[in-house]
Amino acid sequence: MFGRFVRIALIAVLAWVPCGAQYNPRPVTGIVTDKQGNTLPGAVVELENMRNLEVRSFIARKDGTYQFNGLNDDVDYTLKARYKKWWSGEKTLSKFNSSRHPKVDLVIPID
Repeated sequence: MFGRFVRIALIAVLAWVPCGAQYNPRPVTGIVTDKQGNTLPGAVVELENMRNLEVRSFIARKDGTYQFNGLNDDVDYTLKARYKKWWSGEKTLSKFNSSRHPKVDLVIPID
């Protein structure tokens, strides 16, 4: 009888203990262009974690593409790009975006 009580109590405690937060890491990719659609190799893309305000950067490749890997799918991120003295607008990668491989293109308003 006592052993049965202990087992039931243990199951109840284990069911109550919250599990640690789990997330699935995911990448974000995109391309940096000007208003005419020309790629901007060498543009600096900044990714900001909106939970802890950590900022990562990536220098766009020769074809204007960028990629960040290992992003927490339970965090919102903002992305923006700089080319020389010009900046793109900010775009948000939301934790509610369920895509496993989201793509966020950035446009820098250079004439």
